[in-house]
Amino acid sequence: MIKETTSTTGSAGQTRVGPFVLEVEALKKHFPVRRGLLQRTRAMVKAVDGVSFALEPGETLCLVGESGSGKSTVGRLVLRLIEATEGRIRLDGHDITHLDREEMRPWRKRMQIIFQDPYASLNPRLTAGRIVAEPLENYPDAERTDHAECVARLLERVGLRTETATKFPFEFSGGERQRLGLARALALNPSLIVADEPVSALDVSVQAQVLNLMMDLQEDLKLAYLFISHDLGVVEHIGHRVAVMYLGRIVELAGKEELFARPLHPYTRALLAAAPIPNPRARKERIVLEGDMPSPIAPPSGCHFHTRCPFVFDRCRKEPPLLRDAGGGRRFACHLDP
Repeated sequence: MIKETTSTTGSAGQTRVGPFVLEVEALKKHFPVRRGLLQRTRAMVKAVDGVSFALEPGETLCLVGESGSGKSTVGRLVLRLIEATEGRIRLDGHDITHLDREEMRPWRKRMQIIFQDPYASLNPRLTAGRIVAEPLENYPDAERTDHAECVARLLERVGLRTETATKFPFEFSGGERQRLGLARALALNPSLIVADEPVSALDVSVQAQVLNLMMDLQEDLKLAYLFISHDLGVVEHIGHRVAVMYLGRIVELAGKEELFARPLHPYTRALLAAAPIPNPRARKERIVLEGDMPSPIAPPSGCHFHTRCPFVFDRCRKEPPLLRDAGGGRRFACHLDP
């Protein structure tokens, strides 16, 4: 999946190789479980267990799955907020996996995050203008001396009036606070934005407004979104491709239209079957999953999903399925034929 083309100069001051904004290869994150007086490691929580994908400019890749599947951990790994146990992360063609704090600094402005809680993610003691200007102050630019003008432009870009720069976060509604968070994320002209459940705390009507704004900004600025969500309706609206995660692994990766029209993995089928539809007369396949997701401390042998899969057979309990090509750019990890 990794390709290379002619090198060009990226805006982080370094050479960009290849067409991908983000490339993730065999990414793993295992958290130690320590117990006892000496705090010895007794087990490992396999939060992310071998995830690979790539993201192009102007594309939205949605990570979906149940709580505890590892979606948010992948987002934090990509942003280097936590260190990976194994694997590789490339930003604009450059390996950033093991860069130290100073080496990582020029690349941090190339990737930003939108948080789930639009209130807790904003400093209540700062005005809206100071919140948006803070990234500009952390990365001074000789060509960008007038921060007030930049802030006014950013506020207008996300649909807020310029006079709101003097207001504090508590004076905004939930949707306006998320717009403010989006303006802050755009301040340094990033190429990648990790959106971690960015509209789950908002009313449905406001969700649509924020999602449409994100899509308009993506079209104008060629932003790449790694969009983390459990809401399949939101994913269907904003996504281009969808990666379905289960117990730290990607079990299906496909274009949005193909995945919603014909899911291949039993877990994907179960997720889509559980999603409500607005037509009470419509009928759809029902797949009821038995039990809860297993613990990532002691995942099942073979296929991680075999303990809940309605189509399980003996091979599933012994041999972990590989993420194989199903044609048309889609991949899935299951021993069943597509």
